[in-house]
Amino acid sequence: MHGVNLGTLLRTCDAVGACLAVPPFRWVDEALARGNTLRQPACVHRVGDPIRWLTAERAAGSHLLGVELADEAIRLGDLPAARRRTVAVLGHEASGIPPEAIDLLDRCVEIPMVGIGTSLNVAVAGSLVLYRLAGLL
Repeated sequence: MHGVNLGTLLRTCDAVGACLAVPPFRWVDEALARGNTLRQPACVHRVGDPIRWLTAERAAGSHLLGVELADEAIRLGDLPAARRRTVAVLGHEASGIPPEAIDLLDRCVEIPMVGIGTSLNVAVAGSLVLYRLAGLL
């Protein structure tokens, strides 16, 4: 919902040795520049059609992991470190991952919440999952 989240995610990707794939929206470059305090090039993939890209990643053998509340989602604490190329799929903060992308996922992970909120900011949620996938948490 807020462009600066992409810059925050880009910082986390750099910290754990990952790349950030982003959709081709006009505001993306500005959001990345505003939130990325590294001030140097980072690993960013521009993805024309996210569903087509996810389909190709899955066909190439990538594990697709959604960060989403779902019936069969595993808790973040039970998520093992990635052992192969893994794509963490994050949805919109208000509407989540689109149904057509959910259908492509191999697994979902949920972040337990104790308070009254039902979700975290997408940059925070993505950062937690990326650190766990990298085996750093």
